[in-house]
Order: sequence, then C-alpha cells, then structure tokens
Amino acid sequence: MAFNKEQFLEDLATINLLELADLIDAIKEKFNVTAAVAVAGPAAAGAAAVEEKTEFDVVLVDAGASKINVIKELRAITGLGLKEAKDLSEKGGAIKEGVSKDEAEKVKAQLEAAGAKVELK
Repeated sequence: MAFNKEQFLEDLATINLLELADLIDAIKEKFNVTAAVAVAGPAAAGAAAVEEKTEFDVVLVDAGASKINVIKELRAITGLGLKEAKDLSEKGGAIKEGVSKDEAEKVKAQLEAAGAKVELK
C-alpha cells in the first residue's frame, strides 16, 4: 500500500486537538525526535541573520603575479615602509582591522586592481 498524502491531510484535518497531541507524541517516540530541536533550528538561524557585521578585517591572501604594484598599493593604504610592505605582500595577513564595510570594500578593490587576492573577514 502506497502512502497517500492527500488522504493523510484530510484525516489530519478532521481530528481534534487531543488526538493531534497524541499523534505528535507518538511521532516523537517512534522517530526519537524532540520538539526543541525542530523549534531551535529555525529560531537560531533567524537570530544569526538579524545580527549584521559592522567591522571588517581586510586580509591579504596572495600578492599575485605583479607584486610590485601590490607593494605600492600596500604602502599607499597602510603607510608602511618599502621593506614592511614587501614582507606583508610575501607573507600575507591583515592589512586593516576593524574598518567599516565601505572602507574595507575600497581597500579590497584597490588591491585586487593591483593583482592581489584579498578577503574580508
């Protein structure tokens, strides 16, 4: 006998609240689930979606093929000396920390235009 979803929904529509509560308890017991897991899942996802990040870290992942252009941009953005900018381009790491989204996007665009690979965290 195949499962008939329409028939199940019609039967479900005709039962009273006590029968529905018994059905829910039987399903919980049969499949070993709890209502807390089902309710907490979407609620937790909704809470995470509400919180929006306001501060970003700009991180250099790779300087790419044109390191000289990347070093020039790093010096212009950070004010580092030549050696420090060169070391940062080779090792990678945080360029700016705790900056606004607009500034982080601007820095990322400058470095990517120079050939670097950059991430916002």
